[in-house]
Amino acid sequence: MAKVLDSKIPAGPVAEKWKEYKAHQRLVNPKNKLKLDVIVVGTGLAGASAAASLAEMGFNVLNFCIQDSPRRAHSIAAQGGINAAKCYQNDGDSVYRLFYDTVKGGDYRAREANVYRLAEVSNNIIDQCVAQGVPFAREYGGMLANRSFGGAQVSRTFYAKGQTGQQLLLGAYSSLMCQVNAGKVKLYTRYEMEDVVIVDGRARGIIAKNLVTGKLERFSANAVVIGTGGYGNTYFLSTNAMGCNCTAAVQCYRKGAYFANPSYVQIHPTCIPVHGDKQSKLTLMSESLRNDGRIWVPKKIEDAKALQAGTKKGSDIPEEDRDYYLERRYPAFGNLVPRDVASRAAKERCDKGFGVNNTGLAVFLDFSESIERLGIDIVRQRYGNLFDMYEEITDVNPGELANEINGVKYYNPMMIFPAIHYTMGGIWVDYELQTTIKGLFAIGECNFSDHGANRLGASALMQGLADGYFVLPYTIQNYLADQDVWPRISTDLLEFEEAEKGVEKEIDRLMNIKGKRSVDSIHKELGHIMWEHVGMGRTAEGLKEGIELIKKLKKEFDTNLFIPGSKEGLNVELDKAIHLRDFLLMGQLVAYDALHRNESCGGHFREEYQTEEGEAKRDDENFFYVGCWEYQGDDTTAPELIKEPLEYEAIKVQTRNYKN
Repeated sequence: MAKVLDSKIPAGPVAEKWKEYKAHQRLVNPKNKLKLDVIVVGTGLAGASAAASLAEMGFNVLNFCIQDSPRRAHSIAAQGGINAAKCYQNDGDSVYRLFYDTVKGGDYRAREANVYRLAEVSNNIIDQCVAQGVPFAREYGGMLANRSFGGAQVSRTFYAKGQTGQQLLLGAYSSLMCQVNAGKVKLYTRYEMEDVVIVDGRARGIIAKNLVTGKLERFSANAVVIGTGGYGNTYFLSTNAMGCNCTAAVQCYRKGAYFANPSYVQIHPTCIPVHGDKQSKLTLMSESLRNDGRIWVPKKIEDAKALQAGTKKGSDIPEEDRDYYLERRYPAFGNLVPRDVASRAAKERCDKGFGVNNTGLAVFLDFSESIERLGIDIVRQRYGNLFDMYEEITDVNPGELANEINGVKYYNPMMIFPAIHYTMGGIWVDYELQTTIKGLFAIGECNFSDHGANRLGASALMQGLADGYFVLPYTIQNYLADQDVWPRISTDLLEFEEAEKGVEKEIDRLMNIKGKRSVDSIHKELGHIMWEHVGMGRTAEGLKEGIELIKKLKKEFDTNLFIPGSKEGLNVELDKAIHLRDFLLMGQLVAYDALHRNESCGGHFREEYQTEEGEAKRDDENFFYVGCWEYQGDDTTAPELIKEPLEYEAIKVQTRNYKN
């Protein structure tokens, strides 16, 4: 029988948990006690906000960043907005409704208490960001503007055109740099965590690689916080920046931190389609476009074939011959269904032959109706930089008049197709955001806690800032309150020495393989295996085959990898090889979790478990739990499953319905 985990959720009705919890904190004031050091790995929204908040409370923070500046963290790529239950539109929104929509959007596989806490602090995030000067869009009268996102029937998403993540990160960055200037944060740019150091069962430091000099360095602290994002680049082609990796999280997993729900990988429905086999990443078009853009394919198969052959354009298809399939299938939510639902619907249409580009793997996102209703100036005010980005990549201007049929004007549509985006799985954490290793905390996309099997749009920024500004600064104190009796530890300890030697030995092993294959060639092969066998549609047979193929590829990696240059100094290929080593382990972990979960829910879709209408078919009787995995000491040995039962007291678990 599998082990059962305790998530440390306080007793009491879910609506009161967070208030009670904060009221009974064992608060520690480090200004009047022993100086406490906290390592924060990552400078995205979660990492930067956590580092700034902890420093403001008096802790000494060591903050590590793989980029040359925190401003280049991948959080800048978040486009559409951030959710909060302010109800500025007077459309019936509330904390409970945000909580309910998030749990429902996650297909009832999130931890209820964590989601309620997230909904409660969401309003504080907006106040915090406005105070920092984040230039949110505003209505004519000066009120903050809102728009809708998938999975909601209210307007609760705050935004700054299509660059919300960048503006929020600049706000967090300004707070962080204030603390750097005050001497409370020491910022280490171009450093990457290679291992976590465990002393007497507690995380007490890290081994980091200076990416410029190639040297390994030791850092000690009283606690370690990981905020390094998700593992989407396991699939090679994803919407993540190429530098995004899961090395820090996987090293924590190897050291004993459980990894939860790795099979919950999000396929984003509005991505620019793949255009060639030389492509190294995909570009996301914000889900916010689905507010005013309508998704469609031709009703007639002959029109689809003409589009694929290039003899027709989207603007040549009249309104009566267009199938707005999301509006047809889900009339209550239309184009604003959750991402997993929209992605599967697009795949279904393309699989039936109705795809609209030369590969048959695309659908249209059309703004003709909105431009006629609102005018091109209003549409460009909302999405102008996204239109510019699309035109720069595809050489098609989606706001340009292309045709007029029977007095109806048709503008160039965008072409989109689903792609790997966000990962809902992550390091397992309890209610205090602490992993199964004492003193090791995980925040933001790096943990699993808030999104269940599918993340709703505009919730990633909400979780990152909630964890960094309003949750971790409270919860970490329960752990750090006892540390004033602990002596400071030296990086000369045997544990640090052994950890550094282990990293050095692994780097030497990779450098000495001296095979014939580049890192990218192996990574691309891994990406094909993951997409074909562990992608949008999964089967037991395909997953078993995928696991064996990944194991075979791991042997190829270990025997035929070629890394040019040396380990001294800057060596990007060496860094990519370290990342690929961990992507190979992560790929197996995703497949093992998907294979054991004999149901479909959210982003995890097993083709054997679907309704007659092609919707996900959950099995709440057998799989109503968080699936956690424990490392068994070897990258090729199957991990052990540990279960954390889910307990719902405020929401009735039922089949998701976006039709009425």
